[in-house]
Amino acid sequence: MAVRKIIRMGHPVLRRRAREVAAQDIGTEAMHRLLADMIDTLRDYGGIGLAAPQVGENMRLAIVHLPEEAGGALNNATPTVCFNPTIEVLGDETAGFWEGCLSVPGLRGFVERPQHIRVTFTNPRGETESVVARGLLATVFQHEFDHLDGKLYIDRISDPTKLAFEEEYARYWQPAEAGG
Repeated sequence: MAVRKIIRMGHPVLRRRAREVAAQDIGTEAMHRLLADMIDTLRDYGGIGLAAPQVGENMRLAIVHLPEEAGGALNNATPTVCFNPTIEVLGDETAGFWEGCLSVPGLRGFVERPQHIRVTFTNPRGETESVVARGLLATVFQHEFDHLDGKLYIDRISDPTKLAFEEEYARYWQPAEAGG
């Protein structure tokens, strides 16, 4: 279909709560085109998740495509499409990851999030689905769904000294995490 421009931090749409997607809108041709555009955009930008507000669409829609080797437990070939998602935290375990975002290019920040969640959403066929996610996959879902509430990962950084440009992250933080 088409690669869309990613809206960057500072654009007001990224700070608004997105509207619910009506059931009758999910199966429309316009929605199928938007989904195809979002998947093309995600692949072109090299991301692992994308929310509709990031391409200027004010709706509660996100896609996640985390490869199995990176911690994904979902079908590798097809991104998971989530309309009107909700999250239920299933345990007290938290962990932190250095997050990046297509809407906040060039930066990484250390964010701690719950690591055992259940995600419930409507799929593109209009059916309700639930996925239990742990680890990085749980983090990716939470990161993408934050966009639907007008939040960015930088809002969740508890230690501001752990916000870095990607080059400095790769030089100073990544080797330390690898034990180097």
